Amino acid sequence: MASSSLETGHPVTKRGIWGWMLFDWAAQPFFTVVTTFIFGPYFVARLTADPISAQTIWSNMATISSVIIAIFSPILGSIADQSGSRKPWIAFFACLKIASLSMLWFAAPGSPIFWPVTFMIIASIAAEFSIVFNDSMMPRLTTPENVGRISNTAWGLGYLGGIIVLIFVVLFLAASPDKGVTILGIPPLFGLDAASGEDARITGPIAALWYFIFILPMFLYTPDVTKGLPLAQSVRSGLSELKTTLHELKGRPFLTRFLIARMLYQDGVNGVLILGGAFAAGLFGWGTMEIGIYGIILNIVAIGSCVAAGLVDQRLGSRNTVLLSLALLIIATIGIFSTQADSTLFGLLALPVSDATGLFSSGAEKAYLVYGILIGIAFGPVQASSRSYLARNITIAESGRYFGIYALSGRATSFMATLGFSLVTYATGSAHLGMATLTLFLGAGFILLLRVPERVAPAQS
Repeated sequence: MASSSLETGHPVTKRGIWGWMLFDWAAQPFFTVVTTFIFGPYFVARLTADPISAQTIWSNMATISSVIIAIFSPILGSIADQSGSRKPWIAFFACLKIASLSMLWFAAPGSPIFWPVTFMIIASIAAEFSIVFNDSMMPRLTTPENVGRISNTAWGLGYLGGIIVLIFVVLFLAASPDKGVTILGIPPLFGLDAASGEDARITGPIAALWYFIFILPMFLYTPDVTKGLPLAQSVRSGLSELKTTLHELKGRPFLTRFLIARMLYQDGVNGVLILGGAFAAGLFGWGTMEIGIYGIILNIVAIGSCVAAGLVDQRLGSRNTVLLSLALLIIATIGIFSTQADSTLFGLLALPVSDATGLFSSGAEKAYLVYGILIGIAFGPVQASSRSYLARNITIAESGRYFGIYALSGRATSFMATLGFSLVTYATGSAHLGMATLTLFLGAGFILLLRVPERVAPAQS
């Protein structure tokens, strides 16, 4: 990996780049194990007695988080450009995230849902704000030619970290509530009681500990900008700079079009990731074990996909990598919401119905796994190559404010995707129709991205 240097003159070594990439490794178990595959489905299927209502509450939690993230991300990004250092901000939000995740242990079945919802909102906000500051460090660490490979490699490391934690949970902690043993036929470690959801609730503290340990290399080895304005002055200057940036976007039509396209398709991606596991729990009655295995399959695919996408990004460009990934996500989402107990693809493909009680025994479950594999191929590259596209088309000096707006574009209307799911599901009583709304966001983003060039000269961006 090519080394670079900060404008302060500090060299960026391979160790510094790996320290930066390990941030994704540290952060991903929260999204993989807590949000998507273990705690989220537990919240929907077991924390309350009404899975449909719980899906709506979980979706509303994501909506509230997204609105707050959308409002404050560009503000914090602009402030970061003025204050210089990113690490103190990351440390502050890491403390919030770690504390909130630890509190999920107390989300026992039948307990008030207010507290787990509140702590999930805080953890989600802290996680995303940390990502804003970490991503804004990327343009300083490497060259535009290598940024796509490094971004996809980091994303692949994230999935590897997520899958290691997920495999550990599935093999050694997640147990059948009826039999009380894991898939290995052993009692859960630490004396966890599956009947009271302890095998799912412990994922919060585990993700918190993992995050704490593995963000340390970034703090120790990745150089940061130290020269900047004092905090109070940087806040004032950052707010003023944000206004300038928003006005500046009017003269950068292609970059504006990219950010709007990402705003739309990232809403769909977020919806698929947040709701996919919970949808399967409601549709098939999957428990922690089934959801965990499903997540392992997706993440194994995602790791290889990110490695391959790094090469595709380098050869075909970030934009084309994103377009290919979006096409796969659209196909997969259509497959998911069209799947019924005896058919898929709107009845065009009949599926065998099984009375067996084994893992993924029905045809519908097997079809869901196939669509999940398509998601696994696509959802890493669509995000990693979006990140590298922006890094290639901005300057180092403006990285904080533009990655703040980038975070805004990923969250500005993401409450619409989850809110659309909630409203349609509530109005029709059908989670299938709720999931169908996600294709509107993915498709609209795909169409708009077709009109965005791969590389843009500063004067034309």
